[in-house]
Amino acid sequence: MTKLYSARWVLPISTAPIEQGAIVIEGDSIVALGEQQDLAKRFPDADSSDFGVAAIIPGLVNTHSHLELTGMRGFLEAEESNFFAWLKKLTVARLEKLTPDDLQVSAIWGACEAARAGVTCLGDASDSALESMNGLTSVGLRGIVYQESFGPDPQLARENFDALKSKVAALREVETSLVSVGVSPHAPYTVSAPQLELISEFALTAKLPVMMHVAESEAEELFVREGRGPFADGFVKRGINRDAPFTSSIEYLARHGILTTRPLLTHCIHVDEADIQAIKHSGAGIAHCPKSNAKFGHGRAPFEKFLAAGIPVGFGSDSVASNNICDLLEEARFAVLWSRAANAGSQHLSASDALIAATRGGAQAMGLADKVGTLETGRQADFAVVGLDGVHQQPAYDPYAALVFASSGRDVILTVVAGKEIYRDGHLTTIDEKRIASRIREIEAKLRVDSTKSTGV
Repeated sequence: MTKLYSARWVLPISTAPIEQGAIVIEGDSIVALGEQQDLAKRFPDADSSDFGVAAIIPGLVNTHSHLELTGMRGFLEAEESNFFAWLKKLTVARLEKLTPDDLQVSAIWGACEAARAGVTCLGDASDSALESMNGLTSVGLRGIVYQESFGPDPQLARENFDALKSKVAALREVETSLVSVGVSPHAPYTVSAPQLELISEFALTAKLPVMMHVAESEAEELFVREGRGPFADGFVKRGINRDAPFTSSIEYLARHGILTTRPLLTHCIHVDEADIQAIKHSGAGIAHCPKSNAKFGHGRAPFEKFLAAGIPVGFGSDSVASNNICDLLEEARFAVLWSRAANAGSQHLSASDALIAATRGGAQAMGLADKVGTLETGRQADFAVVGLDGVHQQPAYDPYAALVFASSGRDVILTVVAGKEIYRDGHLTTIDEKRIASRIREIEAKLRVDSTKSTGV
């Protein structure tokens, strides 16, 4: 069936905005876009939907999430002033308190939230990748799920790597046309150099996308550059003989092959000019997570420098265990405002810069720009319609400014992935949200009881 979607604005991203525009969909692809009147004449039999004062935009690309942790929204607030304690409590809860079904329910609920906010594609890092893949598939979203690999002890590198290979082999059996598998050596402080080299070689040979947390925190900086701090102390307590590289985190990845995989690098807060150039020349992309970074007090990644260097950059919500919500329009607004505040008196990033990062930039960073991120003939029909007729949005002189500075995910009225409507007018079409919401409340009750016991309250 041919479908025609029209609105006050169509923002292809790759070309200028089209006022009173429309796009035409056949199957899973875009077959035409232009002025609504012209397309209505060319496709008189199309099933037509006119959204009025709204903008049709490419589906938002969330380059970094942890869907399996959705059930921990707000659970770790007390630990946020101590990143090491936050990681420890999260790990214990995930491994000891939550069942595989709990983690899958969490992933589905996170995918529901994303779809409602106009997100059509996610780069999801997961220790429970099967559950996360099932979550994306259940809701109908597109994405790459990066199976995480941990192992700070060099003595266990081969054992940890073999476990990763086995997981990836099983995950490839459940890949779909929309959801595929990648690998994620977690971070410089959680993965030893020998394990990084094994994973790098594996990813290149098997043609697997790679994602890695890097240059995120002061604790990471202390260990990588100086061999001290909470991570170094933790290795000593666990009897792990782990030498610090005494260099930057980016150089550490370069030394051990990760940059040769053209990875998606998440956070990149503590980077200097040499690091930025190394990222650029490697062809890597960056997942910029400004709200999560700020909430932890980790610092600000130099978003504007990444763009100036020509590095593909997208936005990531990170987990709602740290950010609390998945809203890429809010992430875009925060990124621009924080950049302007940090660079007073210099040239400002614009609303269009932010929306490009939230769409095409994210697709480029994830290696998916040939399929999604822009509205073009022949591309996958991944798009969102954002209403612009709210009291908080009118008047809307400029669609980019209205979207980035006055709108949020709550203004999304339609989300389409590969030509299929998965969210429309307040309702998901693919999942029983009431059932999932009931299960989420059960998970909350379980974690609340365990948390109360552990604190003696």
